[in-house]
Amino acid sequence: GRNMPDCSDWEAQLAALPGRAGVYWKNLVTGEEFCHGADEAYAAASVIKLPVLCAVARRVQQGRADWSERLVCAKKERVPPCGALWYFDGEPEVSLRTLCALMVVISDNTATNLLLRRFGLEGLNDDFRALGLARTHLERLLFDEEAARAGKQNAFTPREMGQLLERIRREAQQGQVWAQFCLELLFEQQINHKIPGYLPEGARVAHKTGEDVCITHDVGLVDAPQPFVLCFAYCGPDVPAAERWVREASLRAWQLCGGTVERML
Repeated sequence: GRNMPDCSDWEAQLAALPGRAGVYWKNLVTGEEFCHGADEAYAAASVIKLPVLCAVARRVQQGRADWSERLVCAKKERVPPCGALWYFDGEPEVSLRTLCALMVVISDNTATNLLLRRFGLEGLNDDFRALGLARTHLERLLFDEEAARAGKQNAFTPREMGQLLERIRREAQQGQVWAQFCLELLFEQQINHKIPGYLPEGARVAHKTGEDVCITHDVGLVDAPQPFVLCFAYCGPDVPAAERWVREASLRAWQLCGGTVERML
């Protein structure tokens, strides 16, 4: 992509982070882009929940699934939080709609695994390909230590997540119900210390984060005067520095895209 002059320092800052950092940034009005490692694959952690959400919502729109279908949240299938289902008494039956909301808004891992089991990894990977995702894929359930030890890893690329977010926005504007559903949930995201961290009060960000040991990601669509996507992936030893970078870069991108800053940080 064409690097924006105001972003010339991003390249050096990213190179200075220990580990691997990937960035895909695009102004959706001017089409200007900044890319750094944007086509490399990264261990996905919870970012994989974004394409899973899209896959399920499109299945419902196509009549291949029903929001009101309920899945039993069995005790033996629970995995540790993020999320709420871990804490429920008994074995509640939860609708697909609620599972998607929990998966995205509070990054519920048990809700995610229920959906992965219900639709199957291969079926969802087929859905990913139908969405134009060539390298973003599922290889295992969350917290499947055995599969992880065998080297199975869910993966994504920053550019593919950026293109997916751009597609969600475009199709939501065209009245596609699946995209409107996804966008609404992504705006409700409650893990907001990365891309939205330094943005002014009231700035709207539709995004999905990912965290694990030595991993921090955030992929989002920011509702600036000129809307933009910013997708950040980091695998390395200095998560706090990486998160500081994405907060500062998001604020810079906000200003480049016509956003004002009411207060000094």
